[in-house]
Amino acid sequence: MRNISENRLERIRQVVAARQKDLALVLDNIHDPHNVSAILRSCDAFGVPRVHLHYTTTAFPHLGKKSSASAKKWVECVRHADTAALAARLDIDGLRLVSTGFGPRAVPLCEWDFTKPTAIVFGNEHSGVCPELARYVAAEMYIPMRGMVQSLNVSVAAAVILHEAQRQRTAAGMYDRPSYAPEEIEALVAMWREK
Repeated sequence: MRNISENRLERIRQVVAARQKDLALVLDNIHDPHNVSAILRSCDAFGVPRVHLHYTTTAFPHLGKKSSASAKKWVECVRHADTAALAARLDIDGLRLVSTGFGPRAVPLCEWDFTKPTAIVFGNEHSGVCPELARYVAAEMYIPMRGMVQSLNVSVAAAVILHEAQRQRTAAGMYDRPSYAPEEIEALVAMWREK
């Protein structure tokens, strides 16, 4: 077991205890590695423990340590090439799928209840969520905007949405009580102290 300071160990315990087990992201064929890296940094910052990387039409981007600021070390990345298997995994985890969009069923960001188990789907920068995955997505949300341009870079959109999720979950006290069982926390702490 790696020797680390008590301060470092305490920091690891605090961060692990604040991770939101029932909040995840799905990145659907996002081709720009800088966007993926920026999203991973936001996930770490807002307590998202897992990102599902769904790549069926785009090559998986190379994520360098420098561009991801080592966030990928602290956020579990699960790669998927099979859409049905991804949907089954999210269902087993009890997560509702919501994507960004402007369809007739889309609700403003602040109206989505992020205190419920949620997987947020972000589609490809040019073509959006692929049709195979879209059929599993139950709802849509959009970020209300006041400017002439009605879209944000995918990594910026992810940060805005995760900030709202954090706001709601903080108000509900969800960051004050661990979402992982004690034995899961100990396993994560043991794994993280070796990083």
